Amino acid sequence: MNREWSLIELYGGFDDPAFAADEAALEEYIAEYASLANDPAGDAAEVLRKEIRLSQKIQEKATLLFSYAELRQSVNTSDADASAVLGRLSQKLSALSGPSALFTRYVAALEDLDELIAGDALLGEHEFYLHNRKEQARYTLDPQVEQAISLYEISGSRAWSDLQGYLSSTVPVEYNGGVTTLSDIRNKAYDPDAAVRRSAYEAELKAYGRIRDGVAYSLNSIKLEVLSRCRLRGYDSPLDEALRSSHMKRETLDALLGAMEEALPKFWAYLRAKAKLLGHEGALPWYDIFAPLEGSGQRFTTEECRDYLVELFSTFDPEEAGLIARAFDNGWIDFYPREGKVGGAFCADIHPLGESRVLTNYDGNLGDVVTLAHELGHAFHNHCLRENSILNTDVSMPVAETASTFNEVVAMNAAIAAEKDPFARRALLESELMGATQIICDIYSRYLFESAVFERRSGEFLFPDELCAIMTAAQKRAYGNGLDERYLHPYMWACKSHYYIGGLSFYNFPYAFGGLFARGLYARYLAEGESFVPLYKRLLKATGTTSVEGAARVAGIDLTDIGFWCDALSVLTGEIDEFIALCRL
Repeated sequence: MNREWSLIELYGGFDDPAFAADEAALEEYIAEYASLANDPAGDAAEVLRKEIRLSQKIQEKATLLFSYAELRQSVNTSDADASAVLGRLSQKLSALSGPSALFTRYVAALEDLDELIAGDALLGEHEFYLHNRKEQARYTLDPQVEQAISLYEISGSRAWSDLQGYLSSTVPVEYNGGVTTLSDIRNKAYDPDAAVRRSAYEAELKAYGRIRDGVAYSLNSIKLEVLSRCRLRGYDSPLDEALRSSHMKRETLDALLGAMEEALPKFWAYLRAKAKLLGHEGALPWYDIFAPLEGSGQRFTTEECRDYLVELFSTFDPEEAGLIARAFDNGWIDFYPREGKVGGAFCADIHPLGESRVLTNYDGNLGDVVTLAHELGHAFHNHCLRENSILNTDVSMPVAETASTFNEVVAMNAAIAAEKDPFARRALLESELMGATQIICDIYSRYLFESAVFERRSGEFLFPDELCAIMTAAQKRAYGNGLDERYLHPYMWACKSHYYIGGLSFYNFPYAFGGLFARGLYARYLAEGESFVPLYKRLLKATGTTSVEGAARVAGIDLTDIGFWCDALSVLTGEIDEFIALCRL
């Protein structure tokens, strides 16, 4: 089986004639778009149809070109060619900012937009897209200003983001008499040897001293840019911008966070129970959050991982099982950590190919198998959207995590249900709760951290010590008496790439949303069986053409009702009760 993903389906290299041809076509489409934007004369319906067709062509070519360069760079952050190409492509696309702003104003001025949509099949297909353009007009500046912002972002937030990625992926970590990478040392948090986990944690924290100043400047610069952009465009705050771009109501977020806050003490009790099992007095130190319990030490080769996931998901949906098999067999996955490769995991949708690519830093433990199930859930979501227009695949942050977390739930619940040995069952329950604690406690700490950074950054520069203090305070509030305050992780701000996306703030609460929404959907699946699967696929397909609340309504769910979230959490709190009872064995 391949160790690295295949990109030949995109291009053979930057010198591939197909790459040059697609880049030239992109330039041509951008020029046509600008010409139409500057002179949208004639029948309004025809103007809108032309805009949609050109936007489709631009997004398709841009997706192919950017995907190739970004995927190359993600596995080799020192790839100078990829960096140069990404800069060049970004400059080309920046030319769209002004014309796009003109079209946004054009759409906003159409008083008969609904009538135009109702009378045309193509416009009807893109109703959500067009209404979003009309809404976006409220927050769109003069076209020249929008173009200037886009140009400055290339050497601003995007460059600072690249710096964080470069520093975190290349910083040498001294460990056990040698030198390793940050992603490799972070993987040791799952090691069965307690001494390895603690020494790796200490080596990791020490390594951040080498890069903390550069990463802090990156974070400060990005967040100030976001604050300035929000003020210029008229958003109340970066959170307001995030919610509007997510097509999500504040009432939904408040209901979600309210339910999470109520459930926190239960998760603290789980952490203290785990601490006792591991021989700690009182609370759990950070370096043992991911400690595997005895009975959960099963290792999986990539071949074993493939067979396990294909067999498991064939009981849910043969279509998804087939997609998972193709991902393993056709080189969609880049598995192992190596120098220069970014940490963590992600799934990239290549809509024009009808394929995805998955990056992971695979080590073979159960957590890595679940991570792959998560990322392949994204791939299945992309698969469900494949027949949509590319303009109807821009899924908002919260629902973007639904299919991925649903896969996690399927994988873990199947393993738990099949296990009869109480000690092995306890280990599997703990593995499930370990992940759930990340989407409840840790995500809540990230939300608190980012909120505090935005609140303070408008008036002060946050040096590394201040950022560490903010992160530590957020962790204390989110983890309560579940974690030992002497051993927290003050540098979580330095290694999480989500904080460094200038155009995407608060990429944290969507994970909690996805985790709990997925559990609510899974409960429906257990109750309804096979008849639920087509409904689930329709819901995933609808995420590109409706609001978060609208997608939930496909399954008859009211997301502004805190009761829904509390019910979803009750499944987890029930598992905590069982785990604590098994800890007494």
